Amino acid sequence: MGGLRELAEPFVVPGPAGVAVSARLRVSDTDAAVLREVGAFLGGLAAGDLARRCGQRLEHDGGSWAVRKRELTGLSSARWAGSVTKATHDQWALARRGRAAVLAWLRGQITRIEARLARPLGAKADKRAGLPRGYGSRAEWHAKSRRLHALRDRLGRLEADWSAGRVHVVRGGKQLVRLRHHLDQAGLDPQGWRRRWEAARMFLSADGESGKRFGNETIRVTDTGQLSVRLPAALAHLANVPHGRYRLDATAKFHHQGGEWCDRITANRAVAYRIHHDVLRGRWYVTASWQRTPAPVLPLEAALARGVVAVDMNDDHLAAWQLDVHGNPMGEPRRFLYDLSGTTQHRDAQIRHALTRLLHYTRATGAAAIAIEDLDFTDGKTREQYGRNKRFRRLISRFPTARLKARLTAMAAEQDIAVVAVDPAYTSRWGAQHWQQPLTSQTRKVSRHDAACIAIGRRALGHPIRRRTAPPRTHQSDGYGHRTVQARPDTRRREETRHPVTDRAPDAPPRTGTTERTRATSTSTTVRDARSTRTWVQDSLLRTDQER
Repeated sequence: MGGLRELAEPFVVPGPAGVAVSARLRVSDTDAAVLREVGAFLGGLAAGDLARRCGQRLEHDGGSWAVRKRELTGLSSARWAGSVTKATHDQWALARRGRAAVLAWLRGQITRIEARLARPLGAKADKRAGLPRGYGSRAEWHAKSRRLHALRDRLGRLEADWSAGRVHVVRGGKQLVRLRHHLDQAGLDPQGWRRRWEAARMFLSADGESGKRFGNETIRVTDTGQLSVRLPAALAHLANVPHGRYRLDATAKFHHQGGEWCDRITANRAVAYRIHHDVLRGRWYVTASWQRTPAPVLPLEAALARGVVAVDMNDDHLAAWQLDVHGNPMGEPRRFLYDLSGTTQHRDAQIRHALTRLLHYTRATGAAAIAIEDLDFTDGKTREQYGRNKRFRRLISRFPTARLKARLTAMAAEQDIAVVAVDPAYTSRWGAQHWQQPLTSQTRKVSRHDAACIAIGRRALGHPIRRRTAPPRTHQSDGYGHRTVQARPDTRRREETRHPVTDRAPDAPPRTGTTERTRATSTSTTVRDARSTRTWVQDSLLRTDQER
């Protein structure tokens, strides 16, 4: 069994550390004009500060940060300067982390291509020796060798940028910049693209402050939904209320988590706000976010005390099945469909709808935990991993594993349902091997995904995936009796294949050299203890010794 890898332990996923909710602002034309002017002014300050931060590279420290903040304070205010410099630092750090991820991906691709180039043409993969397969033809080998040189050149440039601390950041997004050269394909005109570009580069974000009125002095939302903005010093003439503030005619009403938000602002606890404009819909939104005190992670045994609902994530549906604490499937399998085609908003809505139905089903079953696979396709989206199977590569590339897990964790925390992540290795294969056929009947057809649910749930519960073997055939023992072999009770270990069953135990004494064979009839393996417990007691397995 050298080809099997060690399985990771199941664990309870920690709950979300923060909350973000949005509300629509039905602003007037005057409010929209003021918000655009303030956002464009602060966006220009943010663009200049980001350029200065990128120019400092690795020489940045707390002193240079303070210098930048003082310069921005004279143009806006101390709180606006703090929000701008913090957003700049976060954006630079995000670009730096993205560059590190690209470097790791390039090194992995180069290593994999070099290993395949070293193999003979058409050579098969040897998993035991850890050797990949060779390329199928000389033309493919030549194309991959050219790609290897291109990847090495790209890696060299990125490593030089990494050593120098150089990052490439575009305020507004690279995707929108590239779209400027393909307006016909996107169905946009220059004016429409310009409106989207200006909206993406606006800056109307303010961090919260505990102890201040309603938790934020820069962008303030009262308990009645009244929203006001502290204007920069250069735009103080736009104020319509005292203390250099502009009060909007529109009100904000947070429907989701509105009670928690109201409790925070009433207690003057920090709440961060962001105002943004959706050009495609022609709407303005305000997003409120705050941090939560990390809740203690529920122990695994407590989370699984009432069984589990195992979920197998697929490209177009979530397959779910309830399992009791012993790992036995209960009821019928369920399937929650969603459609990942269309826009990002449509896909996100489909995922939320499917997860909502899954959580309602879990509450109805009485289980307190959902078991899912800890999927990560970061290493399996290229041709080097799955060859010419372009359809499968596209499938896993669009599969929203990270978003689905994040959504499920956040939504399950609101329902007091724990999420248990398990190792995804061999769940589909072993589930179909041990559970698909036995559970299929004339009235129920069990799919491979349903069987994978049972494998996922049993792994979360600490049980081996494989089932007990069937009884021996008639006249090979003492008739149909109890199952002779079952999965060992070892938990959280490698789930090996079943050992072969022989007619003699491994610790049986060697047979004599005589040629005469006799058969000794054994007694029943099950006895009745009627004196005290009135229960069935299972003795150790007896065998029939044969001597010749």
